[in-house]
Amino acid sequence: MGAISPVPFADRFFIEKVEREIIKPTIKGLVEEEIDYKGFIFIGLMVDNGNPKVIEYNVRMGDPETEVVIPRIKSDLLNLFRGIGNGSFSEIDFNISEEVAATVMLVSGGYPEDYKKGKEMTGFENVDGSLLFHAGTKNDEEKIVTNGGRVLSVTSFGKDIDEAVNKSYDNAKKINFNGKYYRKDIGFDLL
Repeated sequence: MGAISPVPFADRFFIEKVEREIIKPTIKGLVEEEIDYKGFIFIGLMVDNGNPKVIEYNVRMGDPETEVVIPRIKSDLLNLFRGIGNGSFSEIDFNISEEVAATVMLVSGGYPEDYKKGKEMTGFENVDGSLLFHAGTKNDEEKIVTNGGRVLSVTSFGKDIDEAVNKSYDNAKKINFNGKYYRKDIGFDLL
């Protein structure tokens, strides 16, 4: 329903622990199994008393994490992908924005259970300073309508979590459709 990047608890020590206890053993396992893997390995973590625990592995970026991670990458994404494919990735500069990104997912009323599609969406022209990622929308006779449970994510940047989250919430309010719902506590546990 939303995501923040970076998270404040992921300091240098936490990242080193994740690398030592999870990432390196994962790579070692791929090598031992003779798996020549190229691409994303998304490792979903849960933190228990400061200790990272793996809850899932994916061979793709997750949603809504993608909407806060990819926009922070300042390097040419196509060039990074090309480097993964041809083995030159280690020679490519990989730069990430220092700004905080926050995304809020707008969903259809009833999601994840029963929800209706085809609700006309308005207010896009009023959004300022956020990126909009269409997930469950479609163009229907020159108007945008809902076409899924997870409809749209609103991603914003800020100097800190509070600024990024507030900008996303301000713009989430400007987009309208019947049954629109979004959580109003994204990032609050990190403030």
